[in-house]
Amino acid sequence: MEHYWNDEYVRFNSQNLEYKSPYGAVPCGEKINFKIEINEKAMVESVRLHVLEDNKTNTSCPHRVEYSMEVSSSYIKDNETFINYTCSIDSPAVPNLLFYYFELKLKNGVIKFYGNNFDELGGEGNVYDSFPKTYQITTYYPDSKTPDWFKKSIIYQIFPDRFFNGNADGKVNSPKKNSFIYGDWNDLPLYVKGANGDILRWDFFGGNLLGITKKLDYLKELGINLIYLNPIFKARSNHRYDTGDYKEIDSMLGTEDDFKELISQAKKRGINIILDGVFNHTGMDSKYFNAFKSYDSIGAHNSQDSPYYDWYTFYNFPNDYNCWWGIKDLPCVNEMSKSFVDYIINSEDSVVNKWMKMGIKGWRLDVADELPGEFLKALRKKCHENDESSILLGEVWEDATNKISYDVRREYMSGRELDSVTNYPFRNYFLDFFANRIDSFKLVKLFEKMKENYPQENFYSLVNILGTHDVARIINMTESISEIMQNIVYNNDFYKEKIAENKDIFKDSEIKMLKLIILMQMSFPGIPIIYYGDEAGLHGETDPDNRRTFPWGNENKDIQNYYKTLIALRNKNEFFATGYFKQVFLNEDVYGIIRYSKNNLDSFNKPLKENENNFAFVFINRNPIISFDIKLNINDYPEIFSNKNFTSLKSFFDKENIKIEENEIIFTIEPLSSKILLGDNL
Repeated sequence: MEHYWNDEYVRFNSQNLEYKSPYGAVPCGEKINFKIEINEKAMVESVRLHVLEDNKTNTSCPHRVEYSMEVSSSYIKDNETFINYTCSIDSPAVPNLLFYYFELKLKNGVIKFYGNNFDELGGEGNVYDSFPKTYQITTYYPDSKTPDWFKKSIIYQIFPDRFFNGNADGKVNSPKKNSFIYGDWNDLPLYVKGANGDILRWDFFGGNLLGITKKLDYLKELGINLIYLNPIFKARSNHRYDTGDYKEIDSMLGTEDDFKELISQAKKRGINIILDGVFNHTGMDSKYFNAFKSYDSIGAHNSQDSPYYDWYTFYNFPNDYNCWWGIKDLPCVNEMSKSFVDYIINSEDSVVNKWMKMGIKGWRLDVADELPGEFLKALRKKCHENDESSILLGEVWEDATNKISYDVRREYMSGRELDSVTNYPFRNYFLDFFANRIDSFKLVKLFEKMKENYPQENFYSLVNILGTHDVARIINMTESISEIMQNIVYNNDFYKEKIAENKDIFKDSEIKMLKLIILMQMSFPGIPIIYYGDEAGLHGETDPDNRRTFPWGNENKDIQNYYKTLIALRNKNEFFATGYFKQVFLNEDVYGIIRYSKNNLDSFNKPLKENENNFAFVFINRNPIISFDIKLNINDYPEIFSNKNFTSLKSFFDKENIKIEENEIIFTIEPLSSKILLGDNL
């Protein structure tokens, strides 16, 4: 008789300490414990754990190790007997990715596998007949740590040409040849391109370093304590990713003395500065390549005897060479060329040494996935020699723990390369949530996977993005999603009566949605980053429209004040930066999180400040029509409520006291609205 099989016979959850410990990423040299529960009806003869240790240079051929799992205990639940199989393994001595699944041999000879779920989101998995999807474990050096000051930062990203002209007469510094200057600060940016798509004239508005210095008080009032500057070194373009000279400030932005003054004045206000390090390519018009002979140097394009010749790869000298994404204006460098590494990192007068000795706090690395791992290690080492608490932030658009670029597995989160990465998935997940592409349940799983994959120090240091110079402005995105939302509602018979009752139901829906996304950015683990002007309601589609000038005097005060309010809330309560993080799933439209002052980041287990809250529930409702009555049982949150005599919670925005009665917190969350419930320090 054929043996009956039920997939529910097997129980495992990679995100539950009962089944796999420690949680998530694991330091090198530490034991990892596994338990899988199997119903005796499964008729299992043996269980084996398969662990695939990643081969960084050939990811399709990992090293495989099998471990026998032993019966450790059993229990009975609902008249069903479950047998516990356990084993322990040692994490590798040096960082690597581990992938694992379970093999179940049945008494009838059939082989079943238990692996990650079909969406590969971690947690509870699925049974497979073959080719199971694997779970991931990130391993890292035990001494890996990101700077505490960075975890508590609010970053403000500035595209220097578009922020503010600080000259008293408003004139533009040192206009470049063959470029044009806009006649009005409020003009819209555009490209002047030729028939083949090349830029014919670079356009400038004239923002400069003095302008940033003059607006430091504005940034301080906003609550900013870290500025990230898009490239400021000499270059031909307005974006300056086509570096002309790594050691010289672009004259349109000012002088080296202007930059020193900016650093000095920023530090007086408790604001750090990091620079954009563009080390994968230079400009074609640079002292190193010098295709247009603009520089008094022998560039690689001028002669094969150039001191910079081995920085580049020529296929047919001088006009056929390796360049970034085929853009001839951006010739790629050989980052591991000794002379390039010396120039950027090792020499006494290197680029890194020069600017770090001037007082910058680190670097944001452009296209980090195109920089070799050895280059990143050397760069981080040199940065730490200059300033032990400096940071390296890499531009990475995907999960940085398992990123593969150019067929090589990257080691960004090993503890020797990057401190943090640009967390574009954060932006994407919330935009998908509001566009109804995923629900709250899927959102919880996506963020839990993120938490599981990243080492804790790095998870709390992720830079949570809403806008940058590479994507459409966040307000443009919420406007587009508002249209999607309206189409969904108007085509759903369920909502017709509600729409008839309220004709203005979608009024300001894009702003309401924007505020909910901002709220999550300010209450999540990781560092919020504000792209200049987002806090003022600045619009813009993709490049060049997302690089409009800051609308001084025409700010959206409602959005601006909302940013100020939430930044102040985050800065006042450290648990928003470093506290315990737990997600709350209520229904498909309402997403919630808890932030709590106690966690296992030991350096943050400090006494609370006077009048400081010690936890917050944060909820958002994406539904534009329906309000929800929420009931929370405090017994579900013992980490917060056990041994504490709370009778009510304070609702942050409306200052209402939410009573706790019969162990339940009861409140209503309106359509496209939020609720922040704060616990007092008792």
